[in-house]
Amino acid sequence: MITPSQDDISKNTSEFLTWWSPGQYLVPYAFKLLFGVNTGQASALTITFCQLLGLAGFYTFFKKIGFTPLIAALSMVFIACQQFFVVPYVFYNGGEILSFAFTGWFLYGCVAFKKTSWQLALFILFAGWIGFFCKSSVMWVYAAGLLFIWIKLSSANNGIGEWIKKGIWIGIPAIISVGTIYLLFLSKGQNPASASAGLKLSLKAFGFPLASPLLSGFSVDDIAHGLIYHTGKPIFSDIQAIIILLLFAVVSIWLVLSIIRDVRDQNYRLMLIVFYSVSFLFFSYVYLLQMAISYEARHFRVIGLLIVPGTIYLFSRLKVPYRALFGLMCTAIAITSVFYLVKGYTFNKNKSAHGVSGIAQESIDQPALDKIMAIDRQERNATFVFVNKEIGLEIQHNRILGLEPIGNDLKIDLDDYEHDGHAGPLYIILPDNYGGPKEKFILKSFPGYKGWYGSMLSDKYVMYEAK
Repeated sequence: MITPSQDDISKNTSEFLTWWSPGQYLVPYAFKLLFGVNTGQASALTITFCQLLGLAGFYTFFKKIGFTPLIAALSMVFIACQQFFVVPYVFYNGGEILSFAFTGWFLYGCVAFKKTSWQLALFILFAGWIGFFCKSSVMWVYAAGLLFIWIKLSSANNGIGEWIKKGIWIGIPAIISVGTIYLLFLSKGQNPASASAGLKLSLKAFGFPLASPLLSGFSVDDIAHGLIYHTGKPIFSDIQAIIILLLFAVVSIWLVLSIIRDVRDQNYRLMLIVFYSVSFLFFSYVYLLQMAISYEARHFRVIGLLIVPGTIYLFSRLKVPYRALFGLMCTAIAITSVFYLVKGYTFNKNKSAHGVSGIAQESIDQPALDKIMAIDRQERNATFVFVNKEIGLEIQHNRILGLEPIGNDLKIDLDDYEHDGHAGPLYIILPDNYGGPKEKFILKSFPGYKGWYGSMLSDKYVMYEAK
């Protein structure tokens, strides 16, 4: 990421971002290069392509592990009803949609290989690279998949030598794959696993991973606006959320055990056991150490997707009233998804501003954005400063600088905001609620500029300029 330097705003500095995986940017950019579309259209193409590829992958995988075409097809319908499936049509969620496109085919590959070979080694090598390219958190899925392959290929042999031999076949390409990712990417900056706030025991650290089959597979966490990590107005209090979490943990364990007991395919049963166990161990560990990984069901999406055909198979064997109850539940989830989609589409279309990027900008209104883009077309040596970084997508001809929003508690570290030096016209765009201490602090953060002139871009946004 290239941005004006804090030491001298006339110069640029660069930061290698390792927090997010590169695929969510490079895939839309590839569509931009190929078809000459804008960022919004490229994102839409990425979403459509990945959704279709993901559905095809999981349909093929479900059939591979022994489910009938009907169960596999019903599973696709069930997945399409979930709120996580329609979220990308409201806002582009980057790695989430790319990992959906990748995961089904990766699971298919894990099941397809029946012996060690150079083809298996290449699959392991490239699966690590492609998975990380799609989303960095896919690496735990990658590790679980390799463990599944190792157990599957070695379980028929009683000798420890065969386990070691097959482990070497799997381990060497995996080490090369992960080592390359670390050397060329992760070592260049911080990522969510780089820091820990220390050990803290809590029920949610264990309960959330255990409850992940229902939280992620049945849109529970999405519909509740996040039981623990809130993505909207909380529906439940903290105590209520913990009680619900523990209840869903018990039901999830029962559901997984029921699937393992009744579904005959050994590969599916082993995969479910391995992935559920690995997710519990990994995420309980990172949650206990308070690493920067949120309590969101999206991190466990593969668990929710894995249980879908098994759950449908279980209910297909029950009596009509139970099947009707399951169908009613699916319908209710689908209705919430449609409501979310319609509400989001209406907001993006009627309330968000739209500029040259093609992205719906919810952090600014249309009159203000129109004036900003007009200035951008006229100037060629200016710097635009925003506290909502997404607006910078609309600046095509000048530099942009994104500052972190200032909270109402006014806890501010001057070192994070101050930019020395001078470099052409400076335009600072602020919402009107920044009037007062926040506004004065930001203006003082550019000591090289004097004689500020403020003007209203709209009823809700103001622009300060200094030349």
